[in-house]
Amino acid sequence: MDLHQRLLEVSRGFRIDYEYLGYETIQMGNVNRTYKVNFRMPDGMPKSFLVQNVNTYAFRNPVGLMENIDKVTEHIRAKKPGQLALHFHHTAQRKTYIVDGKNFWRMTNYVPSVTYNTVTDLKVVRNAGKAFGEFQMDLADFDISELTETIPGFHNTRQRYENFLQAVREDKAGRACQVQEEIDYLLSVQDLACTLTDLQQQGKLPLRVTHNDTKINNVLFSPEDNSAMIVIDLDTVMPGLMGHDFGDAIRFAANFVEEDCSEYEKVGVNLEVFRAFAEGFLSKTAQTMTSQEIDTLALSCFVLTVELATRFLADYLDGDLYFKTNYPEHNLVRTRCQIALAKDMYKHLPEMEQIVRDCVEAAKAVK
Repeated sequence: MDLHQRLLEVSRGFRIDYEYLGYETIQMGNVNRTYKVNFRMPDGMPKSFLVQNVNTYAFRNPVGLMENIDKVTEHIRAKKPGQLALHFHHTAQRKTYIVDGKNFWRMTNYVPSVTYNTVTDLKVVRNAGKAFGEFQMDLADFDISELTETIPGFHNTRQRYENFLQAVREDKAGRACQVQEEIDYLLSVQDLACTLTDLQQQGKLPLRVTHNDTKINNVLFSPEDNSAMIVIDLDTVMPGLMGHDFGDAIRFAANFVEEDCSEYEKVGVNLEVFRAFAEGFLSKTAQTMTSQEIDTLALSCFVLTVELATRFLADYLDGDLYFKTNYPEHNLVRTRCQIALAKDMYKHLPEMEQIVRDCVEAAKAVK
């Protein structure tokens, strides 16, 4: 069955009975396959939906994943009646997914919008910070015990290092000899990179409902004024740390270049972008954060950058099984880019810590 027919049948399974016009492939994310599927309604107006083929190698419990998403999106929609919200369509059996052989499909509303992979407009960055901060606050009263840990140990950096070391030992793709410098660096910063995990396991950092993939391209912005419209890509919503969301957002947004840029000399943390995101995020969250969370917020950026570097390099050593790649060295380029960013973050850590303190003080001063 070709993709046209498959997407049509999936759409019919989600009870979309309009005239089928075709599809467009959406280049978003490193894990799932995404398509904009287009229809014509009876009144002649076009209407589109997003259909995704979920990567069940990455997400071994896709049913639990969709249960999480359903609970979280319904919780947010209940708080914001009549406002734009993420909505997943249901089958006649009230399921938010369709299993088709090895394929696991889902469908959500399509929101006309713009997204950014890199951004220098500080208003956009600040609005993204507010959006992710508001997402945290919308779920502050959600019972985390209701959520499935869809990827066990997702931000358990100690476990990520164990997985990385296993990939080094097994060297399935025969590539370890090419990357000894990268392996040595990641091992040299292991204990510092595991700070958040260690503090949480000691009971010093509270678990919260977190997004866990806070790239700015997971915020949809208004084409008219660049206001943040909605936070998307909730596959990794589960219990986590405030620093996980903040650190990953900075890792992605505050790099001078994209996360797979091979011009490593251009890599670095843009402190203006860092400040703008921190202002937005902390304007929503500072009042509820613990002092330990605040103290580790800047460090979380280094932590999340190193953690992702271990994941990219482990996948490269395993033969590129997890992340989508566009060429054979793609995961290695990603690894080197993250390592360059981590080194620059470490150099600027005192400045980043001061910016966080300034933003917290400003947010708490607002009554």
